[in-house]
Amino acid sequence: MTMNVFRARAAVATALLIIALPASAASRQQVQVDALNARMQAAESRFGRASAAMRNDDPAARHEADAALEDMEDVMNACIRLRGCPVNSMLATYKRLLKQGIDADAPDDADDPLPPGMTGHEGIASAVPEAAHAASLLSEDHRFDRMVRYNPAVQEAIRRWLTDMRGAFLTSYENYQTMRHLMWPEFQREALPEALLFGIVAKESNGRVHATSRAGASGPMQFMPATGRRFGLGPDGSGFDTRYDPRMAAMASADYLNERMGELNRSIELSLAAYNGGEGRALRVYQGSGGRSFWEEPVYNQFPAETRDYVPMVIGAAWLFLHAKEYGLTLPKVDTRPAPLRLLQSASIYQLTICLGNRGARDGYMRALRNLNPRYEADAFIPAGATLNATTRIVGLYNQYCTGGRRAELARALVTSVASRAVVRTGPLQPVDNVGEDEARTSISTPIATGVTSPVAMEAPRNRAPAAYQVQGGETLMSIARKFGCRLPDLARTNSLQAGDALREGQILRLDGCDG
Repeated sequence: MTMNVFRARAAVATALLIIALPASAASRQQVQVDALNARMQAAESRFGRASAAMRNDDPAARHEADAALEDMEDVMNACIRLRGCPVNSMLATYKRLLKQGIDADAPDDADDPLPPGMTGHEGIASAVPEAAHAASLLSEDHRFDRMVRYNPAVQEAIRRWLTDMRGAFLTSYENYQTMRHLMWPEFQREALPEALLFGIVAKESNGRVHATSRAGASGPMQFMPATGRRFGLGPDGSGFDTRYDPRMAAMASADYLNERMGELNRSIELSLAAYNGGEGRALRVYQGSGGRSFWEEPVYNQFPAETRDYVPMVIGAAWLFLHAKEYGLTLPKVDTRPAPLRLLQSASIYQLTICLGNRGARDGYMRALRNLNPRYEADAFIPAGATLNATTRIVGLYNQYCTGGRRAELARALVTSVASRAVVRTGPLQPVDNVGEDEARTSISTPIATGVTSPVAMEAPRNRAPAAYQVQGGETLMSIARKFGCRLPDLARTNSLQAGDALREGQILRLDGCDG
């Protein structure tokens, strides 16, 4: 029996089964839907009571609110799996929660300083994810559910994300959550699911906006230069490549995917294959196959191995984004509330990373600052008075630790240190070939913890710095100081600059006093 005949008979059998389905099945289904609605309403009431208790500083209220939200997530997941369940109507409950103005995901550290006017309860929008809305888009007719649950390639991808790539998944989630307010609205505007956005971000860049591939793809969505230009990305005239901008990259990605879906019969798999393996190839394969599915062998085998891996990995990440709890995956809580950070003194992102510490963030805040401020190099000094994009927690920690005090001084000292200054020059060293081993050994001192250097300590021979230097594209005063062994304050003063001043390509700097 051929596969086509088998499929035809299976389709006929399914149709006959549907025709023969007793009327009582529909009523049983309605009973299940009514039960889910009742559970959702009960969870909403429970959350409302907890919200009121939170305003009265009830210590148990936070736990109760979290439990209510988990109940709602369970109901939503059950609704997605139940044929005929109105997923969209369930979203009305979340909308009512948004109007309550309670942030059920306030930072755990109650002693974290917040900016003036911030109370820690600025709206539940940061606490309730749009994953439910994404679920309704991905599962309108339950095709996505079946694709995941019965597709071995996607199942293998989920297994990989949960095992050797679990760390990468969680890192991607943390990075995405920080940028979510910039990226998700662009997908929402184009009626594309958030889970799909996250899956692409996780697979393409792990949520690092400055990611660049060997082939030249760049940014959180990994656009190639030519494709980026087609969708409005590229150098903006100031030297910044907007492929690194998370909002603009998400906008371009949404436009690109909608264009592909319009060509490829709204197929998520083929659109993802085009994203990774080239839109021309995907369109040729689709048209040449008469519109067959990505998973059919004649279609599947025409894509390279990288694309055959890419498609299920994105879908697997999207599924876990929606169903993390089902797989025992605890997603990290991330401070996602955006807040402006006005620098009281010049600083680099490296310096801020050190003085902020890592309270509330396992890996600290460098990635969040870089993702939210992609125009700045990590070692570039940003002038006082400049405003960075940050979060409420970062702003609070900055005010506490980065404007003065011991930690701020340590951070400043570390980022202005130049390795070449560790070596002391005292005079020429007699070539070792002309002296005995013991004599040569006594001619060179070993630095010790006191910082006092022996009178005979020598530095290794090296070239002198040139008298002047022409700035290359992307260089900063800090990077040039490191290159030529200059003290940053001296280099800035010699050239009538401030440490945080931006340099222009072709600018000539004097290198008086640099060691080379």
